[in-house]
Amino acid sequence: MNTAQRTARPRSRRLHRTAGLVVALVTAGSLLGGTAVAAPSDRSPAATQASRIRVPSDPMAAVAEMQPSWNLGNTLDAIPNETSWGNPLTTKATFDGLRARGFRSVRIPVTWSDHQSATAPYTIDPTYMARVKQVVDWALADGLYVEINVHHDSWQWINRMSTDHDNVRARFDATWRQIATAFKDEPRSLLMESINEPQFADATDAQKTQYLRELNTSFHSIVRNSGGQNKDRLLVLPSEETNNAQHWLDDLSTTISSLHDRNLVATVHYYSWYPFSVNIANGPTYDAKAQSDLTEGFARVHDTFVAKGIPVYLGEYGLLTSPYSGVVERGEMLKYFEHVNYEARRNGMTSAVWDAANDFLNRSTMQWMVPEMKDLIQTSWRTRSGTASTDNLFVPRSGPVTAQTITLNRNGQWFAGLWQGDRPLIPFMDYTLDGDKLTLTADGLTRLAGDRAAGVNATLEVRYSDGVPWKLFVRSYDKPTMADAAGTLDGLTIPTRFNGSLMANVQSAYADGTAAGPASWTTYQSFDNLRADYGADTTTLKPDYVKSLKDGVPATFTFRFWTGDTVTYTVTRSGNTVTGTAS
Repeated sequence: MNTAQRTARPRSRRLHRTAGLVVALVTAGSLLGGTAVAAPSDRSPAATQASRIRVPSDPMAAVAEMQPSWNLGNTLDAIPNETSWGNPLTTKATFDGLRARGFRSVRIPVTWSDHQSATAPYTIDPTYMARVKQVVDWALADGLYVEINVHHDSWQWINRMSTDHDNVRARFDATWRQIATAFKDEPRSLLMESINEPQFADATDAQKTQYLRELNTSFHSIVRNSGGQNKDRLLVLPSEETNNAQHWLDDLSTTISSLHDRNLVATVHYYSWYPFSVNIANGPTYDAKAQSDLTEGFARVHDTFVAKGIPVYLGEYGLLTSPYSGVVERGEMLKYFEHVNYEARRNGMTSAVWDAANDFLNRSTMQWMVPEMKDLIQTSWRTRSGTASTDNLFVPRSGPVTAQTITLNRNGQWFAGLWQGDRPLIPFMDYTLDGDKLTLTADGLTRLAGDRAAGVNATLEVRYSDGVPWKLFVRSYDKPTMADAAGTLDGLTIPTRFNGSLMANVQSAYADGTAAGPASWTTYQSFDNLRADYGADTTTLKPDYVKSLKDGVPATFTFRFWTGDTVTYTVTRSGNTVTGTAS
């Protein structure tokens, strides 16, 4: 990922082959202390163990063997140092745990700029090079495929190519000469990627094409001519910004064709349809537009590369917000992760989940953070899981309870029943099924809601013939309310009685209808600009949100909830103070 995205959540933005779960735990290696340790020699136990991996000579088969993959994000790519973005030092145990949890490869992003002279001859600090090699060798020793790259250098100095071409090119070439030399005797299970998410400031599309082709071609020449295993190592080349737009894919295809090298891999990244990924512009659901953005993009990648025998590594996939931040609703998030893995597998791409900081695996224990996400992702390596139109059934806290109907998304599975814990619900009494329409009866919902205390009253599972069951939460609610509040440009915290409701998104506008908030092009602001704290009963407008408001001009906020309720609220900025008034 690039810097603007990474500052939103410390981090950065796709299964051809079924992978079985590895159940044997590898004995944890020694832990690293506070200083870097000299890298193992070429004949170290790490290198010897790694050489036992039989890398297929067919590049398509080799990349398929890498499925599934994981990113060691916000670590060696962190600025300025490995732990600067909140992750612990990487140890041998990191890769022991990764392999034990079914992963077959790891992408290790590396930012070199803070450990390298900014002037010729652009020498990389030997201690840092040794540390990178040590981490790589630990991963190789666990039988993992590994990819390394030039990461945040892309926006730190490479993006200045249009105004400082010769110096950028000299530094890029010097960087890869040193990396290629240091790693030339590593086994072919180590891949090298030229540059992460390449971007070029103040450049036309034609210039971007020229610059990236120049860098990819130079990278290829330097590595291939550096000796050792680099003569036929798999080399990974990105499209512009690792985007799947057809013109960028065509540019990359042209470059790959011109190099006449069968051991090349194309790479793209995917972080979903932007309005869904950050919940902006009224995009809180994984709707038809978000789904088509995925299916059409992956089809383009398949047709441009995979169909022509060029392997594709989906080097990063995820969302542009933390998966457990609440920005994207839980069920909608799960639908996306199920779908992205299916489409990657269907289109013949090896997929590497971006894990920035304990989003998926706890770096200290290498245990999955959330069991349901573990089950969903691991199951997606072999089959699909059924979902549904929602994962919430909202029941009013008072008054009559009515039947509710949801739509099942079977995803090729058949309906196997509705359960509460270990007890199956009774057809016709608790629910009915008409095609893909599952209806919870009024009597069934009344029983499940119990005393209708605000919040979750019951958790159900829609079970399918295979895959992960789809959870349904029966929630009792009243309409939410908000109270007056005062704050500063550091944020405005609004007392909020959620009363069992869940907030979906927020709309803010001035009296003339123009957008109020950081995004000027939509009144539906990114849900990442606020925080709904259901435990504390507060809604906080973050600093960027309140600072963007016009001084002295009231803005009307409409907070929208999944129940269909809305709460209207007025926020006014006056200098360094901010006030909120309930309507």
